Amino acid sequence: MKQHLLPAFRLTLVLLVLCAVVYPALIWAGAQLAPAGGQGETIRHRGRVVGFANVGQKFDRPEYFSSRPSAVDYNAAGSAGSNKGPSNPDYLATVHTRVGAFLQANPTVGAGRLPAELVTASGSGLDPHLSPAGAYAQVERVARLRGLPAAQVRALVDSHVDEPLIVFFGPPTVNVLRLNLALDSLQGR
Repeated sequence: MKQHLLPAFRLTLVLLVLCAVVYPALIWAGAQLAPAGGQGETIRHRGRVVGFANVGQKFDRPEYFSSRPSAVDYNAAGSAGSNKGPSNPDYLATVHTRVGAFLQANPTVGAGRLPAELVTASGSGLDPHLSPAGAYAQVERVARLRGLPAAQVRALVDSHVDEPLIVFFGPPTVNVLRLNLALDSLQGR
């Protein structure tokens, strides 16, 4: 029995040191190389922090671009998806309600042109980005409610499309918080 316990105990100690000390230390050291030392990239507006670049926020007012729906109500402490499959009746009812609300607020967008990301939550529930199509689908509403020409709002979206860091490794995106802040700056708010 001693011949089995001693190797098991040594293996446990080695794995404990590797998994609880060495690996976290390597991750921490790598994070120090990231912008802001791994503390998250903050977005400032008029001298104060208004959010984080990689954490989605809720925008309730219709004169702002809406974020992707969140399964955790944009609570960064509890990142999660809804865990409901596409055939779940509750999930389908939620998506149907979101589709109806979006089309009512954006009557110029047809149901066939509605990007799925505007009515379905992301896996994390905190996605801060939309595809350019998701932002363009909201241009008419935002322009109308702000009293701006739609071409000017569309040009603002164009200027906020971020291409992937490495070509062919991801789609272009639009950071909703940065877009809404630029929209406010455009109008001097």
